[in-house]
Amino acid sequence: MKKIKQRNKKIEKERSRKTSQFQTVKGMADILPKDQNWWKMINKVSDSVAELHDYYFMETPILENAGLFEASLGESTDVIEKEMYVFKTKGGDRVALRPEGTTAVVRSYLENHLGYFSSPLRVYYMGPMFRYERPQAGRYRQLHQLGFEIIGDSDPVYDVQIILVVFAFLKEMRLKNFKIRINSIGCRVCRPNYKQKIKEYYRTKKLELCDDCNERYEKNILRLLDCKEAGCRILVQKAPVILDSLCQACNNHFRTVLELLEDNAIVYEPDPYLVRGLDYYSKTVFEIYYDNPANALAGGGRFDYLSEFLGGRMLPSVGVAIGLERVIETLKSLEIEPNLKLKSRMFFAAVGDNAKKAAVKFIDQLRENNVAVVEALGKKSLRAQLKIADKYHLQTVLIFGQKELFEEMIIIRDMKTGAQENIVLSKMTEEVKRRLR
Repeated sequence: MKKIKQRNKKIEKERSRKTSQFQTVKGMADILPKDQNWWKMINKVSDSVAELHDYYFMETPILENAGLFEASLGESTDVIEKEMYVFKTKGGDRVALRPEGTTAVVRSYLENHLGYFSSPLRVYYMGPMFRYERPQAGRYRQLHQLGFEIIGDSDPVYDVQIILVVFAFLKEMRLKNFKIRINSIGCRVCRPNYKQKIKEYYRTKKLELCDDCNERYEKNILRLLDCKEAGCRILVQKAPVILDSLCQACNNHFRTVLELLEDNAIVYEPDPYLVRGLDYYSKTVFEIYYDNPANALAGGGRFDYLSEFLGGRMLPSVGVAIGLERVIETLKSLEIEPNLKLKSRMFFAAVGDNAKKAAVKFIDQLRENNVAVVEALGKKSLRAQLKIADKYHLQTVLIFGQKELFEEMIIIRDMKTGAQENIVLSKMTEEVKRRLR
């Protein structure tokens, strides 16, 4: 009999090790219970920071018309050419999984006439984005972003307020020593002249460019400045600087932004070769990173012309997107734990069928009184249930058996000291709340 039991245990152990024949799609990742406190903290901090800075929450669909992003991001951008998930529905509609949030927010602004709600309109959003790119630590094909947008005003003060809200979020997430790179990429008046200078500079260097940059030379010349290939990075160092080509309006705007940053004691790194990968950006662009520029936690800038790309009027705006997986990965690498005040919990153990049936009602009573209860009613023995309580490091345990049911009593035990006492069932909730306080 003993051998049979040992064999059955071995079989059960092997079964528990087996995984499903299906696994996550490459580049996608589960959010697991062990990481729940990070995501709870992100939700709590984002809502708190948004409220303090006067941002309204909004959410757009994950699926959008594919033409929406093709019209706004630029056909020659990496997102459109390589990274966007596009497919046809059964009804024949050509749709895309959203690769970023700003375009959808502006689409909603125009469609729902949100300018009547507030001008400028401050909104924030949080949710999954989808990009088909090489998966790496902190960057997946399904990634989560927190975005802040100020829509409908051209004043440079809003460029700085967008940066300040990111700083506030990262500080509340317990991150320090992050840095900001900043640049201006001009406007439709001065940028064409700069593009021509870049084209002339690279004209005799095309053989030294990587394959991607040779394509970008013809389609999206500014993207050459953003290439990460070592050979291309060397060429960038001697390329013309856009600050020498800015018109007076862009120059004044950028100077004011930098002055405001200095007034607010924000140390910045001017980067004359910083560009953003999407066509709708203009004037101020920036990236916030930790440790090295390759580890960008957030990026944003002005998108004054985006509304026009979507068929609306010119709508000066500025925004930022924060990569949440990258924030979590950075915090983990620094061994920073989530700073989250969790509700105090207690454990309810019940032994015997009748006691277990009655326990369901008493557990619900505790929860209705805002007491978080952990239980393992599926375990038959008291010992097995108390093992679960010990695993969760729960100090307060209620023990309810057939005898307690008959006497209308319940045992309350302190797992740390081992001390326990009987209390009347009618006073259970009051006593538990007192002890948890």
